[in-house]
Amino acid sequence: MAAAEPLLRDARDGDIAAIVALNAAEVRHTSPMDADRTRVLASLAAYHRVADVEGRVAAFLLAMRAGADYRNDNFAWFAARYPDFLYVDRIVVDASVQGLRLGSTLYGDLFAFARAQGIPRIVCEFNVVPPNEPSRLFHARHGFVEAGSQWLDDGRKQVSMQVAELA
Repeated sequence: MAAAEPLLRDARDGDIAAIVALNAAEVRHTSPMDADRTRVLASLAAYHRVADVEGRVAAFLLAMRAGADYRNDNFAWFAARYPDFLYVDRIVVDASVQGLRLGSTLYGDLFAFARAQGIPRIVCEFNVVPPNEPSRLFHARHGFVEAGSQWLDDGRKQVSMQVAELA
């Protein structure tokens, strides 16, 4: 039996535990985030939505708009180069539902949100050292191109800075 269609909706406080658990499962590709940090990031976000599958949070996307009071090296990199953007802080999909295309569904919704708000570009980064090949392929499919790169964590991690210009 096929899974029900995912429901995209704004994240709620009751989703925090599920979001923290999803993030923890993929922390090697994101960064640690407990409940308090999740609430802080949510308060800064222009876009914080979840994909609900059969009553369970199966994916989430958290994004900040240029000008947000967000202290983050990657956000600052984009802010120094672009006057307006929507920064994808993180997108996480539960490994058990990878085939449902929830990441693409969330990105479609994010792109529509950005266009409706008049935001000209969406930006993000993904690891190249250590490599995150699935993220590279995913972002290429969604029209992202490299705008630069930077080293983080005292040279232990390199990220590719990605931009998708909206028509």
